[in-house]
Amino acid sequence: MDLRVALAQLDPVVGDLDGNVARILDALKVAESAGADLCLFTELVVTGYPPEDLLLKTGFVADNEAALEEVAKSTGDCAAVVGFVHRVPDGSPAGQWERVAEEMTGAEIRTAGRSAHWLQPGPRLANAAALCAGGRVVGVYHKRLLPNYSVFDEQRWFTPGLGPPVLYRVGEALVGVSICEDVWADGGPVAALGAAGAQLVVNVNGSPYSRSKRPARLSMLEARARETGCAIAYVNQVGGQDELVFDGASLVLSAEGSLLAAGAQFREDLVVVDVPLPARPAPAEGVTVVDVFEGGARAKGPRARTPLVAPAIPEPLDPVDEVYEALVLGTRDYLEKNGFDGAVVGLSGGIDSSLVAAVAVDAIGAANVHGVAMPSRYSSEGSVRDAELVAERLGIQLRMVPIETAHRCMGEVLHGALGEEPSGITDENLQSRLRGVILMAISNATGWIVLTTGNKSEMATGYSTLYGDSAGGFAVIKDVPKTLVYELCRHRNASAAAEGRPEPVPRSVLEKPPSAELRPTQRDDESLPPYELLDPVLEAYVEHDRTAADLVAAGFDPELVERVVRLVDAAEYKRRQIAPGVRITNKAFGRDRRMPITNGYRNPFGTSWGPGRGG
Repeated sequence: MDLRVALAQLDPVVGDLDGNVARILDALKVAESAGADLCLFTELVVTGYPPEDLLLKTGFVADNEAALEEVAKSTGDCAAVVGFVHRVPDGSPAGQWERVAEEMTGAEIRTAGRSAHWLQPGPRLANAAALCAGGRVVGVYHKRLLPNYSVFDEQRWFTPGLGPPVLYRVGEALVGVSICEDVWADGGPVAALGAAGAQLVVNVNGSPYSRSKRPARLSMLEARARETGCAIAYVNQVGGQDELVFDGASLVLSAEGSLLAAGAQFREDLVVVDVPLPARPAPAEGVTVVDVFEGGARAKGPRARTPLVAPAIPEPLDPVDEVYEALVLGTRDYLEKNGFDGAVVGLSGGIDSSLVAAVAVDAIGAANVHGVAMPSRYSSEGSVRDAELVAERLGIQLRMVPIETAHRCMGEVLHGALGEEPSGITDENLQSRLRGVILMAISNATGWIVLTTGNKSEMATGYSTLYGDSAGGFAVIKDVPKTLVYELCRHRNASAAAEGRPEPVPRSVLEKPPSAELRPTQRDDESLPPYELLDPVLEAYVEHDRTAADLVAAGFDPELVERVVRLVDAAEYKRRQIAPGVRITNKAFGRDRRMPITNGYRNPFGTSWGPGRGG
């Protein structure tokens, strides 16, 4: 016996209830025509994920429930699992939290995973999935495990589901419903569904991308299938939402843990698969089983349908290709969903701006990307030529706007304020800020968004200028360390060469020493350790939260550690002011890493570092 299941990994827009409903109904029609018994949609697909503090608007929550009813009315012989936000009825199991809390201490509440927000008057909300069929909502599941780490703040908005497991009979199959985090816990909600007698557990997700996450998901689902003895259908959102990128990559596993089907990475997909159902004991006494089609037109038995060819399982992308596709999707969705029809990039002839321009072209097309070269008295002839080559090979417009006249005039203006001509870091930052003014003026005049070009190594160490190269609307590579920037450029060149097109990043850009060119013969390795030494320290300190003492104990050079930690800690105030950008690691600056700016924690070298001077 099997069940035909469709997994609809869609790219919803947060807050666009009407648009999201239209996407759901379009996918549901395709699933119906394919003879699917059950169509799965992603976590909070009605609202888009994550809706954040839109959930504090009672009108928004009510509108999302009305949108769900519209979806439910359109269901027929194909049941649908649809993620939405549910106002918890007072008499429901989740509504018990209010009564339970009256008898709990604050410590007990925190241990139970509750936030004080949910002890205040007002409606309780659940991160929910509705099972809809035959024109109605048959049942609603509330997410049990609410993540409150990394980029997740679900305890800010939601109350967890309680009560015994419920199974749904779809045809002859017993199906359990779960949401995202529920499937990650050994012995958790999914195990309970298996113990109750489920043959298939569906898990609807808004699981953000980070590097190499797909193998971790697959390994976890294999373990969950073995633990429960159930087949598992895991559907994941796709698309960009502010800093987050969702990679899709939905998965279906048999009860033995073998991979039956997979969705595409980084694009919408509808996967239809016949899932073999294991023979399971009858549900335990007391387990509630809801017949999804009871009283409806559809017979309870299997549907008459044409045989289905097993879908091909796409080959996973290699790690560098995966990151590149995440950058492209995150950039495309940020620009398109926010109404930008063009982007402007400052092309310096360096590797970072070359990569950003290539990503932008792949995201929104060459005709919509505009380069601006802004040479100064310190810009080398080679860098100007490299900027021209990048623009030519990518097929984008390039404007040449020298800053020498403005630089000289601002020097004279500042002479009156400083009593002397600006020099040193003041003069270097002045050039960067003049470029920021030019880019923002072009943005104002055209409506194009400015894409900043700083990488994670620079963001971490403060190697950037406030209101200069950090000025802009979207920071494409802010979570990409410098060493990975080189890998991504080589990958992009290889892709172009394989298609018989010119390599967009010239060899001269890849081979020359990195430099901001803000003073004569300047090189990055005069201000920073070499990137091949810097990036491993940054990864350990920033992404893995190691202390300076940990790093020294792990064998890193003490002088290198002291230098890097000093730079990172002193630049916290800068990072609070940079644009959002694509998240590709497990700990990005912004939503993930939330360090205090004012910070007296002392490192093992006996000093504490607050905000640095200048910017």
